Amino acid sequence: MYAEEVAEMAGRIRDEDIALVRERTSIADVISETVTLKSAGGGNLKGLCPFHDEKSPSFNVSPARNVWYCFGCGAGGDAIKFLMDAEHLSFVESVERLAARAGIQLRYVDSDTAAPRARPQQGQRQRLVAAHAAAVEFYQAQLTTAAARPAREFLAGRGFDRAAAERYACGFAPDAWDLLTKHLRQQGFTHQELVTAGLSRESRSGTLIDRFRRRLLWPIRDLTGDVIGFGARKLFDDDDGPKYLNTPETPIYKKSHVLYGIDQAKREIAKQGKVVVVEGYTDVMACHLAGVPTAVATCGTSFGADHIGVLRRLLLDTDAVAGEIIFTFDGDAAGQKAALRAFDDDQRFVGRTFIAVSPDNMDPCELRLAKGDLAVRDLVARREPLVDFALRHVISRYDLDTVDGRVEAMRRAAPLVAKIKDREKRPEYVRKLAGDLGMEIEPVHRAVLAAASAPPGRDAAPAPRPAPAEPTVDSPRSMVEREALKLALQQPVLAGPMFDAVEAAEYRHPVHVAVRAAVAAAGGAAAATGGAVWIESVRDACEDLAARALVGELAVEPLRIDGEPDPRYVSVTMARLQWGSVTGRIKDLKSRIQRINPVNNKDEYFAAFGELLSLEQHARALREQAAGGL
Repeated sequence: MYAEEVAEMAGRIRDEDIALVRERTSIADVISETVTLKSAGGGNLKGLCPFHDEKSPSFNVSPARNVWYCFGCGAGGDAIKFLMDAEHLSFVESVERLAARAGIQLRYVDSDTAAPRARPQQGQRQRLVAAHAAAVEFYQAQLTTAAARPAREFLAGRGFDRAAAERYACGFAPDAWDLLTKHLRQQGFTHQELVTAGLSRESRSGTLIDRFRRRLLWPIRDLTGDVIGFGARKLFDDDDGPKYLNTPETPIYKKSHVLYGIDQAKREIAKQGKVVVVEGYTDVMACHLAGVPTAVATCGTSFGADHIGVLRRLLLDTDAVAGEIIFTFDGDAAGQKAALRAFDDDQRFVGRTFIAVSPDNMDPCELRLAKGDLAVRDLVARREPLVDFALRHVISRYDLDTVDGRVEAMRRAAPLVAKIKDREKRPEYVRKLAGDLGMEIEPVHRAVLAAASAPPGRDAAPAPRPAPAEPTVDSPRSMVEREALKLALQQPVLAGPMFDAVEAAEYRHPVHVAVRAAVAAAGGAAAATGGAVWIESVRDACEDLAARALVGELAVEPLRIDGEPDPRYVSVTMARLQWGSVTGRIKDLKSRIQRINPVNNKDEYFAAFGELLSLEQHARALREQAAGGL
């Protein structure tokens, strides 16, 4: 097909002119505007193929021969063919684009007479791009008029001066129905071209009117710098349209492929191996002006697979080279939802993905205006791994102070860990998730394995819900609880005050809990004198048969000490009883502190940290008190 089209077009553009275009075109320069190229040895270059998805570069360029070839999909050709495939141009459009780039004046001939003739009408893409270029000049001129004062005030109110407006070619669509349309028609653009370009639209009466009216405009450019569309911001309260209005889909504007600011950011993205994805036009401007030149934004759509393809080729995002993709989102619910959606897309990248959220929930433009350029750079520098943010967001919806809350949070978070593309990182995130939840590693590990083995598109089977942690009868903790109850029943005069001072919540085994409640109901160990009367009063206070039977058993079971018990033995026993509870509370508190953002929630963080210090001091005292052994 390419050869046939070359032959056909060669009859309309002189052969020697086509040959001159090929000779004077650096194929590496043309392709590097779309693909980041690295040395492949022997003078050749390589990168990620723009025509199919791949993780290892198989797209090769030979500058010496001015050709390219992909060993992955089999596509190949010269610079003309690359533009045809990459930008969906015709042969003539590709030659004309390269000729203009090289400063070559093309000559056209009729194929049957070979006589020179006037240049034919340009290809559709060139005509649409030319119409947009003329529209940019028109809108920029309108921005200086008196009617555009609200647009200038909008820019100034967001920290952008005249130089910034000119750098990004900001413009103003006047309060007129067809001023741009008439201007472009006078320059030779047809009714159909303006409709196809999305610059004009037909009214109900069939007349042609401007698409944008009474709005601030940003030109949207492709990788090569050509203007292919506009983003328009509402300025007036009586404008009943959406806040932002973009160019509709056209032959040259595909919103799922377009990233605002990519033309200015592409070289820094390739150089730094880093891209910052923001949410709006003003955020891109603010980042660039603040010293973050790698910022880009989507245009009227969410960040998706096609945008990822564009960035991967610029980042050379491969198994061997891992770039950084940094998302910035507002801290509100919509921003958090967008961040979680980005985590799903994260798996399409080989490189590392991060998120940067302002502590004050401000976007980069607001942050620059409030705190200056340094604050914007710090926002990006303080980025955190996207998976960390996603996990924290998911588990924050549950009450981790309850068993049900921890288990449900584990169920929801486990699939996120299972999705992590770097398998070597999964065990570390299993440990981190277990720590954040205050759970043992084993059940979290099982939940992640179950999520990883679930069929694509289906949720993993729910992890089995563990029973509440209850010590068994012969567990070390139960033995300590049992010893404490024996002291209360057999030696109430000796153990009473210390026994009663330890709260009932320190007991875990359900039957022990019932006996401890019966001791309190009988008046407490400190008030008892001992003997059969005391034992019977405790037995009578028991509300279940198992507890009544245990009271009789504990009343005669020997204490776990040689000789007579003394106050020190009681102190050691009660300290060991409390030790397990305090260490559990310390573990839970550490888990909660891990979930608190110390920047956003300083008071909560320092209060919890102070409580932790107090608990750890108490734990040290109990450890010293418990020294000596049962």
